[in-house]
Amino acid sequence: MNNIKLLIISHARWGKDTLAEFLRDEFDLKFISSSQACADIFIYDELKGKYGYTTPEECFEDRVNHRTEWYQMICNYNISDKARLAKDILEHNNTYVGMRDWAEIKECQNQKLFDLIIWVDASERLPSESSSSFNITKSNADIIIENNGTLEEFKLKALSLGKFLKK
Repeated sequence: MNNIKLLIISHARWGKDTLAEFLRDEFDLKFISSSQACADIFIYDELKGKYGYTTPEECFEDRVNHRTEWYQMICNYNISDKARLAKDILEHNNTYVGMRDWAEIKECQNQKLFDLIIWVDASERLPSESSSSFNITKSNADIIIENNGTLEEFKLKALSLGKFLKK
């Protein structure tokens, strides 16, 4: 399973990182969220003066207050190659968590970077995200994992997915 490449997408706070954590803990699939990767790679350096950040972690924690700005910065980072950030992330990880742009997904599909694109759906219990920072839908995914019940139910679905991927 160490060679498998996954993309986990959905709206903010719908369980993308939680799914990736379950897959990491149970199946040793390494991941990083796109926001953490962006903070580490370039966003902290660009925003530290503007917002007074002293560490990439501080920048990452404040991202919810600047979602549209982060989205635009990521789009700019990927301007010459829509799959640039994905390739950066996949150098050291099996799983990319949190892609936000339709054109980036399409380019990653064209370059065959991912074996499976997973949508986490919590639409029955949480609101959708603004289109100003997110322009993809569940139709961009290969499979949908429901996250509208309990955490335990979600974990069981993650374990089933992991066992399926292991085959």
